[in-house]
Amino acid sequence: MTIRRRDFLKLAGTATLLPGLSRTARGGENAGVYDLERFGNARILHMTDTHAQLQPMYFREPSVNLGIGAMAGKPPHLVGRAFLNRFGINPDSADAYAFTFLDFEKSAGRFGKLGGFAHLKTLIDRLRSDAGAGRALLLDGGDLWQGTGQANATQGADMVQAANLLGIEAMTGHWEFTYGEAALRGNLARFKGEFLAQNVFLTEEAAFNDAKAFDAASGRAFKPATIKEFGGHRVAVIGQAFPYVPIAHPKRFTPDWTFGIRDDELQKLVDGLRSNDKVDAVVLLSHNGMDVDLKLAGRVRGIDVILGGHTHDAVPQPISVSNAGGVTLVTNAGSNGKFLGVLDLELAKGKVSDVRYRLLPVFSELLKPDAEMQALIDRSREPYATPDAEKITTADRLLYRRGNFSGTMDQMICDALRGELNAEIALSPGFRWGTSVLAGQPVTMQDVLAETAITYPETYVQSMTGSQLKDILEDVCDNLFNADPYYQQGGDMVRVGGMSYTCSPNEAVGHRISELKLDNGRIIEAGKPYKVAGWASVNAQKGTPVWDVVASHLRSGKKAGDQRGADITLKGVDDNPGIAGQG
Repeated sequence: MTIRRRDFLKLAGTATLLPGLSRTARGGENAGVYDLERFGNARILHMTDTHAQLQPMYFREPSVNLGIGAMAGKPPHLVGRAFLNRFGINPDSADAYAFTFLDFEKSAGRFGKLGGFAHLKTLIDRLRSDAGAGRALLLDGGDLWQGTGQANATQGADMVQAANLLGIEAMTGHWEFTYGEAALRGNLARFKGEFLAQNVFLTEEAAFNDAKAFDAASGRAFKPATIKEFGGHRVAVIGQAFPYVPIAHPKRFTPDWTFGIRDDELQKLVDGLRSNDKVDAVVLLSHNGMDVDLKLAGRVRGIDVILGGHTHDAVPQPISVSNAGGVTLVTNAGSNGKFLGVLDLELAKGKVSDVRYRLLPVFSELLKPDAEMQALIDRSREPYATPDAEKITTADRLLYRRGNFSGTMDQMICDALRGELNAEIALSPGFRWGTSVLAGQPVTMQDVLAETAITYPETYVQSMTGSQLKDILEDVCDNLFNADPYYQQGGDMVRVGGMSYTCSPNEAVGHRISELKLDNGRIIEAGKPYKVAGWASVNAQKGTPVWDVVASHLRSGKKAGDQRGADITLKGVDDNPGIAGQG
């Protein structure tokens, strides 16, 4: 069932940026959902974390997104009803479906899929036209090139073509780096926009050996910022790539580069743009993750707006953060092409005098696909269409990934690792990308690849003691729940199969994980070895790619919903509005 256009208007929520500024359509039966009142003299469109999803898809938002310490109960760490109440979104609305997990399957049947580059292009072209000639800019926050089997096979080249047609004028990166320097630079040579990353520098050895850099004197590997003109006004856009690339991914992909948040370098850059280049506004195009951006906003003065990504948080209203220079607005624009951020600025001499922001869900049912973009997608997909379309099994239940501790899609992967590799325990990384499959729908090879397509997919089997298993869980848990956002890397908890444990997120590092048990109820002993299967190791492995392991397991007759699910007990978070159920 597809809801009618007028029902979208009737059921849309009322989330606002500031009092009186509606995120939804202007009133009237004939008004379009995407009719935005013209405002200001500069419009910046922002998308992020699309993860190569060229076609409309389903994506369930988390039911668990815990904030700890100072972030408890604050955006982006709100889910379900708490999220709706905070942002003034009506339950049972199109917005409630887009922004939360509530009634997801029922709402999916009513409101349909979201995203898709052909639909995005239609919306972007419309919003550009509405802003007026020379008054709009399209930015991408990274994780554009990775996330599907097709993108993995082409090393992101297919997404460069789509980005060029979409008209992306500047981007930063994260998973783009996992294709390695040669592929990255090859793609950037074909990319018509600019790649910005103020926080990526040459290593000392690479600098000594005269490795390629944007600025040999400073050691910056890439251009740090660009300045765009809007009818006599100047806006600086600074790129902030993911700070932890060599930690979160194999170092072999980026041996000549060092990363980091580098807020001191960022402050110098902002000061220079303000004083020397006389810009009227500074925008940070960030892939830090929202908690990191919120801390950074309080430390670095002179940034007007942070357009954030990485943590896949869809936040309808910017968060205002005070600093020594005034106030910075911090945003985060979701993932998978589900949303498009619209930042309208009223620029005056040397400042932003007013601002409006809307985070628009991209309902594919309401947007006619752009013919040229659809033709490009069809051509690029042709070599992969037949193998991707293979029906491997049918989903017995909703398959989804996103959530701090578990997801049914990841449990399917863990089940496959244990079954195919004859292991007692399985570990699967807490990636936040990957689409959802509704119960009763086929699970295709394309779906499997949408959860697993990376450049280091090899599986492994090794012996680990109970103590080593606990250390792994503690380490990942600290990455997720460290009270200092600068020590967070933005993923979710490692997924487990064949075992259970208790987690106390508010405890100190090393004391959050307890009561480790096998599925049969036996306690996991610290000194005893266990056979563990996994994938996506930062150390080179030689095993079968995980997508083949999962496909083989499902082809053997195992159903996609057969797994019992991760048995994880949480302590100390009962009243936290970032939890609405295990997941």
